[in-house]
Amino acid sequence: MAAPGMALVQDLLNVGIQQIQNDAGNGSLEKMESATKAQQELAKIEKQISQLETLAGNNTDASKQLASLHEQVNALRSQLVVHLDAWKRTELARHPQRPYTLDYIERIFTDFSEIHGDRRFSDDTAIVTGMARFHGEPVLVVGTQKGRDTKQKVYRNFGMPNPEGYRKAIRAMKIAEKFGRPVFTLVDVPGAYPGLGAEERGQAEAIAYNLREMARLKVPIITTITGEGGSGGALAIAVANRVLIMDNAIYSVISPEGCASIMWRDATKRDVAAEAMKITAPDLVKLGLVDEVIPEPAGGAQNDYDEAAKFVGETLKKNFDELKHLSADELVKSRYDKFRQMARFFNEVA
Repeated sequence: MAAPGMALVQDLLNVGIQQIQNDAGNGSLEKMESATKAQQELAKIEKQISQLETLAGNNTDASKQLASLHEQVNALRSQLVVHLDAWKRTELARHPQRPYTLDYIERIFTDFSEIHGDRRFSDDTAIVTGMARFHGEPVLVVGTQKGRDTKQKVYRNFGMPNPEGYRKAIRAMKIAEKFGRPVFTLVDVPGAYPGLGAEERGQAEAIAYNLREMARLKVPIITTITGEGGSGGALAIAVANRVLIMDNAIYSVISPEGCASIMWRDATKRDVAAEAMKITAPDLVKLGLVDEVIPEPAGGAQNDYDEAAKFVGETLKKNFDELKHLSADELVKSRYDKFRQMARFFNEVA
């Protein structure tokens, strides 16, 4: 016996399938408004399915039908993601429910022991660092951390590190180098904090110092862009042997709004700027700025933390296995060569 309302949800889903197929056929899904509307409709259907699951109880037949509906919704979400433009992916990268560094640490690493303070000024909570184990091997994890509610956002400085955050990060990395521990960094940051206090304490110098020191660390470094990768604030913990990026993450020297304000004196042209800047994962792979794209659950990482962490963990393991047998000199040279070859689009012919 089917759960009450099952037929209604199935009818709604069928209408949604037909509409998305029609939009895909005539190119409408490439428009931000159409994609957003389709996502909203799917969210409504998922909410109705969740309510029906409660009503279904232990009804086996109903549970099977609901599972089938979930599969259809996930398939539609995957189809929608294919048609998302650069701005829509930017919105997904900034989604307030997207998993952050501590969510990944909880699911991928074990025995995490946090390291606090830069030994100069204070402990910046916008950056989390600590020793942990990855598949039994001791490693260092460094990542930016945002907050979800207002209190957490203020505590984490809205995910924007101060100079002491970057100094804490490099201090921990040098400890890891001393004991031969690989470094994993997770990046989701709109940019380094631009406040007066940060500038007075040497924000630019702290970022520049990290760039230099990370370039010559004699241990494997793997960076994952999990959400926003904003400007020098991201690069300060992303000079790595492997730079990975999640499917709906972005990586850029400036935000689309900032670029639009400079180019057209109009921040509302952010969608045009996002497309022109080539900030999405597929574009970054083509440009050679990142090494690999990590898939996400249907509709985005915010829909399933466990599955998102599983994808990240598997990709980290594969890349770590490829790097851990290299010597210290090979690691430094490969990292140096990697960044020296970026943005080289023309070769002189003698």
